[in-house]
Amino acid sequence: MINKQPILYLVVPCYNEEEIIEISIQTLNEKLCNLISSNKIDSKSKVIFVNDGSKDKTLNLLKIHKTKNMEILCLSTNKGHQNALLAGLNYAKDKCDCVISLDCDLQDDINLIGKMIEQFSNGFEVVYGVRNDRSEDSLFKAYSAIVFYKMMKFLGVDIVYNHADYRLLSNRVLGHLLDFSEVNLFLRGIIPLLGFKSCKLYYKRNARIAGVSKYPFFKMLSFAIDGITSFSVKPLRILTVLGGIISLFSLLIGIWALVIYFRGGAISGWTSMVVPMYFLGGIQILGLGILGEYIGKIYKEVKKRPLYFVDEVIK
Repeated sequence: MINKQPILYLVVPCYNEEEIIEISIQTLNEKLCNLISSNKIDSKSKVIFVNDGSKDKTLNLLKIHKTKNMEILCLSTNKGHQNALLAGLNYAKDKCDCVISLDCDLQDDINLIGKMIEQFSNGFEVVYGVRNDRSEDSLFKAYSAIVFYKMMKFLGVDIVYNHADYRLLSNRVLGHLLDFSEVNLFLRGIIPLLGFKSCKLYYKRNARIAGVSKYPFFKMLSFAIDGITSFSVKPLRILTVLGGIISLFSLLIGIWALVIYFRGGAISGWTSMVVPMYFLGGIQILGLGILGEYIGKIYKEVKKRPLYFVDEVIK
């Protein structure tokens, strides 16, 4: 049990959010002040905006509308949402009792923050914010999300269904999370691996007030591939099994062809040659692509390049 008001840090990555950043600053600052005034969190609590190399007016607006409960972490260039989030978490480590990460677009229900703090005070060190419906999503996005989560489960990845990056972590969990030194980040898969006491809180995701999603289709696809290849070798095993089945099938076809030949029959038509050839060619290219993904990840891990560079911290 936590006997004092915890120091809370809200970590908010932002990239090209000039259309909504003023509203985000005002809304999150008001929420933080309300939590402080109601004695749910300590007055040392902060909102950390991580500017992920924005190319618009986001940084200027952050500086103009900065409040006393707010700090700005500026990355030297755009490093992607997961790296920006990690930079904010790393900055918050040992400065707070717990940290909550959420998106800048305010689609995550900030009214859940108070409930997360309550669960933290009850001894939970990881609190997941989980969507309870996808009515705001397009039909394609809703079904593609279902396919993604089911595929991850099938491949053996421990992942919280309908959970993105809206979560509370205790400082102890945060310290263990930052012990991971891998370059290929997939926080949704890493955090459940830690195994600390956790719970889920459900909420309805709000409609976007302004701006556009920073995760278009191809970026979402890339994110899904990263998640799968970072946590599961099952695609390689599936290729092995598929190769074995095709080899066995080819052997049987070969035996059949020899039997027909010695009986004096003729194997007519080019279809029996072309279709298997294209099929096997496709399987080989797919296999090379999957192998390439894993080899590419090994290449990145071996180099161990820094994930981000902090250009400036504005307190």
